[in-house]
Amino acid sequence: MPTARAYAAPSATEPLVPTTIERREPGPHEVLIAIKFAGICHSDIHTARGEWGAISYPIVTGHEIAGVVEAIGAEVSKYAVGDRVGVGCYVDSCRKCANCLAGEEQYCLEGEIGTYNAIGRDGKPTAGGYSTHITVEEDYVLRIPDALDLDVAAPLLCAGITLYSPLKTWNAGPGKQVAIVGMGGLGHMGVKIAHALGAEVSVISQSLKKQDDAFRLGADHYYASSDESTFEDLKGRFDLIVSTVSSDLDLDAYLGLLALDGTFVAAGLPENAMSFGPGSLVGFRRRLAGTKNGGIRQTQEMLDFCAEHGLGAEIEVIPAEKINEAWERVVASDVRYRFVIDTATL
Repeated sequence: MPTARAYAAPSATEPLVPTTIERREPGPHEVLIAIKFAGICHSDIHTARGEWGAISYPIVTGHEIAGVVEAIGAEVSKYAVGDRVGVGCYVDSCRKCANCLAGEEQYCLEGEIGTYNAIGRDGKPTAGGYSTHITVEEDYVLRIPDALDLDVAAPLLCAGITLYSPLKTWNAGPGKQVAIVGMGGLGHMGVKIAHALGAEVSVISQSLKKQDDAFRLGADHYYASSDESTFEDLKGRFDLIVSTVSSDLDLDAYLGLLALDGTFVAAGLPENAMSFGPGSLVGFRRRLAGTKNGGIRQTQEMLDFCAEHGLGAEIEVIPAEKINEAWERVVASDVRYRFVIDTATL
């Protein structure tokens, strides 16, 4: 079996440490990917620190993976050695349920197999992108267009598709008023994509400190949620609001910003349950929805769209030795807007 250098969390409370892990030799329909860059998602931290449930340690996280095909199985037809590819939040699914057959593998009725913190078809725990190599079934690998550099493409495999999917599902485009709540790793991609789709884009963030960045990335308006007048001035404004934040929100206040038939979509995962009054929905036929990431087909569509429009993540590339520091900075919201690990330093 090929071995890979990696960084792993030994427990919920210890820093990540260098280690070596085993990867499968490619099966008939599998590809072995030499990982070049891996994005750091806040989900990596929540998971490794046991904040989203029990974990089997040590754990190698990372589901924003960009690299190059190093070897292929005998029956692989979609990729060749040397191809530029990516891997996102999952590496397999049941392939037979209604959702998988519809190209919505992320909603697999049997549960998709996560890129990390899951059990693969080989019966072994999956390990993610904070490593030099990964072996994945070809149907769950994405092609990264030549127009996208691999470092800025890596975060698209989670942050990009997590915003592209709801913006497409709820028809963001010309004539639509779209608000992105939060201007972080997810939110900044929402601004870029919504602008490229032709929508009029507003950012609602806690303060005005990222206002200049938002305008540079394509926002038309910027509002501070800490300003009470914001929620009065924007009543009934938006066709679509996508929330990317993990902090608790006053849902009634945000639902009040929706126009007739408007939709509020939760893309972030706050720690606590949030309540709202049904009157916030029924008065203007508003909708409250959620979103995850995207199916393989839509993720490829997103990558092609980003390549066409020159959209990559705003990143800070770091060597592996700074992973623990980067994690602390992510928790402190001290990054603009995604850390990306140069895996050559592992």
